Amino acid sequence: MTEITGSGWQIQRPSLSKVPAVTAWFWIIKILCTTVGESFADWLNITVGLGLNTTALIFTVALAAVMAWQLTLNRYVSSVYWLAVVVFSVAGTLYTDILTDDLHVRLGVSTGVFAVALAVVFGVWFARERTLSIHSIVTLPRELFYWLAVLVTFALGTAAGDLTLELTGWGAGVSVLLPAGLIVAVLIGWRMGANPVLSFWLAYILTRPLGANLGDWLASSPAVHGVGLGTAVTSAAFLAAILVTVVYLTVSRVDVIDRVGQDRNLPAATTLARERVMLGYYAVVAAATVVGLVMWSAGHSKFVMETDDEGGAKPVASTLVPGSASAHFPPAEIAKFRVIAQDTLGKVRGGDQRGARDRITDLETAWDEAEPNLRPMDGAAWSVLDRQTDAALSAVRAGHPDPATETRALNTLLDSLR
Repeated sequence: MTEITGSGWQIQRPSLSKVPAVTAWFWIIKILCTTVGESFADWLNITVGLGLNTTALIFTVALAAVMAWQLTLNRYVSSVYWLAVVVFSVAGTLYTDILTDDLHVRLGVSTGVFAVALAVVFGVWFARERTLSIHSIVTLPRELFYWLAVLVTFALGTAAGDLTLELTGWGAGVSVLLPAGLIVAVLIGWRMGANPVLSFWLAYILTRPLGANLGDWLASSPAVHGVGLGTAVTSAAFLAAILVTVVYLTVSRVDVIDRVGQDRNLPAATTLARERVMLGYYAVVAAATVVGLVMWSAGHSKFVMETDDEGGAKPVASTLVPGSASAHFPPAEIAKFRVIAQDTLGKVRGGDQRGARDRITDLETAWDEAEPNLRPMDGAAWSVLDRQTDAALSAVRAGHPDPATETRALNTLLDSLR
């Protein structure tokens, strides 16, 4: 049954939901999709060598095509819905990576921006529809709001997860524990009477860093306490698991909401008073997490603080003690980066700007390829070198390069690599 309102915007589907019931299967396949988003993006970007911008363009086109397909349906179809989630997962990861790697937006800033963006999406959604429940996705406006929220949650989860790794320097295996623990805390809150819609979206955001860290752990080398499957095998294994799960859901229909309000897995009834108490519980968990991360970062950070143009404090990468980079990472890798940086510096001093641009691209490629193995070894030291590498890339690739700025940036990097 379809009804178009006078505005021509709202298409009513009063009997059929466009999303699955929130069962255990929902969360299993959501984590599988998130893991694929991380490992598959890395495989295309780094292993295959498409590059970040090309990979992002491909998945933006794929996202548009899949969404056009999803929006033409008048009911939930598991294969199309979960294909959309996979594509959204990859796209959200890539958009955050572009902000961080290409535009050099600090992870703290991008995390805050995505958090505000998600709040705006939820605010407008609620103001128009008076509900944020996914059990009510039966009109076109609600479906559009839902998918926009999904995209922003993937970007926010990516930025927040990467920020946590940058602050703590944790390896892939250890980093799984924080989002897993927070998801358990949300589950406890939901069971104790927390608002079910809030609980759902909190868990939805947290599955992003959980799945991404799980993918990194499976793909990383055993030398850095990973499983060593590689990004290609990890992506293939999880895509196969998604396919098997979707086939099961298609046949069994255990996640189909036949009519609005008939979700077999709706949460138990709660009260406004209990929801307020549990909202305080969530606030305490969030505050404890932030304080814990700040304290850990303060005790393990290798950054110094300086004042930015607005008078606020910001973290700035410091130079590692000369010769100490090899104590953090394999000497052969450090030697490779050092040779490329020295070659680039030589071309800058010789006035060969085009040659310097070409050579600095070799440094970018080598650094990106080594990141999955280097970062888990020492996240803080990796961040120092990563920021210095970005500074050298920006200086050499500037529209009107200044040899003095290029030389200074390359020497700073070389000081850390010696």
